Amino acid sequence: MGQSDTRARIQDAATVLFRRHGYSATGLKRIAAEADAPFGSIYHFFPDGKQQLAEDMIRASGTDYGRMVLALLDSVPDPVESLVHAFERAADDLAAAAYADACPIGTVALEVASSNEVLRVATAEVFEEWVSTATRWFGRWVAGPKTAQSLAYSMVMMLEGAFMLSRAARDPEPLRVAGRSMAELLRTAITQTGEARHP
Repeated sequence: MGQSDTRARIQDAATVLFRRHGYSATGLKRIAAEADAPFGSIYHFFPDGKQQLAEDMIRASGTDYGRMVLALLDSVPDPVESLVHAFERAADDLAAAAYADACPIGTVALEVASSNEVLRVATAEVFEEWVSTATRWFGRWVAGPKTAQSLAYSMVMMLEGAFMLSRAARDPEPLRVAGRSMAELLRTAITQTGEARHP
């Protein structure tokens, strides 16, 4: 196996462990074990250690997750229905993962907001990337950049809050409710600004 395979296994293991257990509770020895990689290989690829690995995970998995959500939204032609579909898919995926795998950066973001500036900035920048991407998507359907941005913030906030409630309750219903609520917000915005715009 090449170095790129080892690096990818380390990244994949770190993504799962940080996502499920947070930053402080995830040790490098456990990451190495889960990756089936020599412990020293972590420092070979990430010389600054755990913080550098976590920052890499936040930025890479955050970008990948944003692309996945956008693809889900684009998979259904009607924008209102696509929001319901995306949240339903999130609910199904969370339940299938036994409520362990939600937002890839949410657990770390809550933990490091007041304790690690490097990781706080990384999570903030990923969230802002999501909001910017979602603003462009909503801008295809509603008039006015402020309206589109407001809807984008609402979607990210509802998704993150619903993930937290669903994980705590072991119940996908909060995600389903959030999807219906987002659909209603978009439907109202479209009504207020006239017919739905088309991309």
